[in-house]
Amino acid sequence: MNDPQSLRDTPFPRFVCSQTADFLAYHMLTVAVGWQVYDITGSAMSLGLVGLAQFLPQVLLTLVVGHVADRFERRRVVMACQAALLAVAGLLAFGSHAGALTESMMLACACLMGAARSFVHPTMSAYLPSLIEPRQLPRALALSASARQSGIIIGPALGGALYATGAPVVYAACALAFCLSIAALSGIRASRPARPREPLSLAYLMGGITYIKSKPEVLGAISLDLFSVLLGGATALLPIFARDILHAGPLGLGLLRAAPAVGALCMSLYLARTPMTRRVGLKMFAAVGLFGTATIVFGLSTSFGLSLAALCVLGASDMVSVVVRSSLVQLETPDDMRGRVSAVNSVFIGTSNQLGEFESGLTAAWFGAEAAVVLGGVCTILVVLLWMRLFPALRRRESLVAR
Repeated sequence: MNDPQSLRDTPFPRFVCSQTADFLAYHMLTVAVGWQVYDITGSAMSLGLVGLAQFLPQVLLTLVVGHVADRFERRRVVMACQAALLAVAGLLAFGSHAGALTESMMLACACLMGAARSFVHPTMSAYLPSLIEPRQLPRALALSASARQSGIIIGPALGGALYATGAPVVYAACALAFCLSIAALSGIRASRPARPREPLSLAYLMGGITYIKSKPEVLGAISLDLFSVLLGGATALLPIFARDILHAGPLGLGLLRAAPAVGALCMSLYLARTPMTRRVGLKMFAAVGLFGTATIVFGLSTSFGLSLAALCVLGASDMVSVVVRSSLVQLETPDDMRGRVSAVNSVFIGTSNQLGEFESGLTAAWFGAEAAVVLGGVCTILVVLLWMRLFPALRRRESLVAR
């Protein structure tokens, strides 16, 4: 069961191909939209509105996403949302070619992207466990994370390179990648068995939140990740470090932004080959503690090389937490609730990233960038120590698969 070749005999290879193309297309699309909005308006505020337009649907549609993912065939839900993203990319390509796009139209497209995207990640997360055996899930999640990180690294770079040849070109490339993702997913025939549907009610819609509250290990893992990223995130301040502290310029900023993803990709590939089998709870706490420590090192560093290394370690340690959290969420949740639980988990992740950027900017305005990052790292370590006391079951968790 732990043979790495065993996943080849499942629908997982098609799933990960679909996911890779999906993440590549989406990150190309977000980069192109941001750049084109700035080209049209020349306003930093407009860039902020693009991010807000994509984030708000994720929060507002949380209960709807969970309901849809648990009551309808998940593969078809994902394909329908990817088709919507394909249509947005095609609309942007046509509008760019015709020179007809305005700021309002771009923001409307960003909102549609956010709405469609709010369904894709939770539904794919809930769909994956039905394709493989439970003992294969940790390795599959690590490989799946590798696909996501590849898209995060390659997508923006490829999107930027294609945008230089013209906005319609990058949007057309996004549309093609979404087509490939849909094609890969359409070849999967595995499906969960039919079961009676629960009556739709408020209790049903709130089921994901209620279930997470009833599972201390899952609640501890999700909330630990939330507060560590919320307090310890330094990526929002990278432009300040690149220009004013490390004097690295735009190229240096690009390398700094890529460093956490590179570290995460390396760790996900390692975990795919060598899954965690013992003391996973302690390893998760140690990884988040290392995340905080790497954040402190980055905040204190005046060396570009050391800062780059610290960000790589930061990304690698965060990936350990991601794999443990994702495994616990999927393995501890019944299949008929995975959509609702995954939707809540996605909101936790999105909230920590968005509010983390706000928190970093606020503390940097108060104390300065270096002090803000160091303070965030210290607070992350304190959260780890506190969570080890608040969630002893998570601390004592021996393996990802319940025995």
